Amino acid sequence: MSYLDLLKLASPEAIIAVTALAVLGIGLASMRASGICSFAATLGLALAIGAVIILPQQATLLHGMLVITPLTSLFKIICLALAFFTVLLARSDRSSRNPGEYLAMLLLATIGLMLLVGTEELLMIFIGLELTSLSLYIMTAFDKTDVRSAEAGLKYFLFGSTASAFTLFGLSFIYGMSGTTGLTAIGQKFATQSMQPLLFVGILMTLVGLAFKVAAAPFHLWAPDAYQGAPVPSAAFIASGSKVASFVVLGKIVLVGFAPVHGSAAWHAMIAGWSPVLAALAALSILLGNLVALVQTNVRRLLAYSAVAHAGYTLLGLVAGGRDGFSATLFYTTVYAFTLVGAFGVVALVRRETGGDDLTNFSALSSRSPLLAGCMAVFLLSLAGLPPLAGFFGKFYLFSVALRAGASHGLLWLVALALLGSFISLYYYLIVLKVIFVDEKPQPETSPALGNLGEGGDFLQRLTLAVLAAVVVFFGVMPTMLIARIIASLP
Repeated sequence: MSYLDLLKLASPEAIIAVTALAVLGIGLASMRASGICSFAATLGLALAIGAVIILPQQATLLHGMLVITPLTSLFKIICLALAFFTVLLARSDRSSRNPGEYLAMLLLATIGLMLLVGTEELLMIFIGLELTSLSLYIMTAFDKTDVRSAEAGLKYFLFGSTASAFTLFGLSFIYGMSGTTGLTAIGQKFATQSMQPLLFVGILMTLVGLAFKVAAAPFHLWAPDAYQGAPVPSAAFIASGSKVASFVVLGKIVLVGFAPVHGSAAWHAMIAGWSPVLAALAALSILLGNLVALVQTNVRRLLAYSAVAHAGYTLLGLVAGGRDGFSATLFYTTVYAFTLVGAFGVVALVRRETGGDDLTNFSALSSRSPLLAGCMAVFLLSLAGLPPLAGFFGKFYLFSVALRAGASHGLLWLVALALLGSFISLYYYLIVLKVIFVDEKPQPETSPALGNLGEGGDFLQRLTLAVLAAVVVFFGVMPTMLIARIIASLP
């Protein structure tokens, strides 16, 4: 294969790389070129989506280093769309003093996400993880005017470095036991082996590193500080795009590479393997995330602990296994990602006008800005899992697949725990909605900027939030539009 053929098949990543360099150059040439940088970034992302659409249906490069399938193309488009919405939300964010550098980091992180979803090689997976992580560390600590941003970036970097070390150590064990780095070849090799202690250690360390990426308890300690201290667009992208790509990679690793050592998490027939490990992570995430979220007074911190719980729900599909389980995980993480980008977009506008993102800053939001209040209600009720929103069908799909998995409803204990967690989460989501729709409007002397929320603001940002809310409603009413694509793309 010639370099020209390679460039054609890797054209989406190449377009984003060129766009990142162009945006960085524009930003360095003029510190006030925020609008031009945003336009160039959105144009590059739109062109990359078009390049993904015209890719061939099937192609494999360099022994699996780059794989093009309907599944990888679909999730490259989803990652690019999430980056597109994040750029629009970041357009009016005041914490980004250097828009060219900030958007360049966002685009480089997007390349990492595309490499993650578009490969079946352990080496490329690790390269994609590191490219994404290094970009996100910088985006988290980007706000030089806020000491919490620097603290969040440092914590994220320290925890992330440790998790990367665990991941690489685990992957080295996997390579040592299998003699290959291709996921399909690893699965074929493990099919002829029994579960050995060294193999289990490698699987466990790999899962620990990936559990950090999806913010599953007890490897979630970075998430609350990162979500609260980072610039709001950074937190939105960490919680959405990073989660989507991480779950795609985690699903490929456990369902393709580690498929022969699945084990069982059934309450009546527990068998050693990666399945009981993920089940334990899911159970702990659901319990800890929901219970700690109950006492939060900062909306971003509440969303962080809520994200821990949602990571637990999403793991249910992988524990169930099979095409149905993987498709349920992919559907849920996709709709959750779009929902959370919208929720953080509302937080960004409220924070810009009121100077904070505590619950008190959302008081009487419905009277100040009915559009923002309505969008936030859609996002929070979807996260709670109420019909007819996308979150309801996502949870129903996940729980039903997990309930049917195995014999004698072996995962019933995990489904019951997830239902309990969903019931608990309804309380703290309704607390936020109570503040928005029921509480009285604060006096002007205590918050002089409150009155500007309904009048000012960026029209494009509000339109973006309305589109995201419409997406959440649409996939709740017509979920088969996305589910059918996901199922058809799975091998």
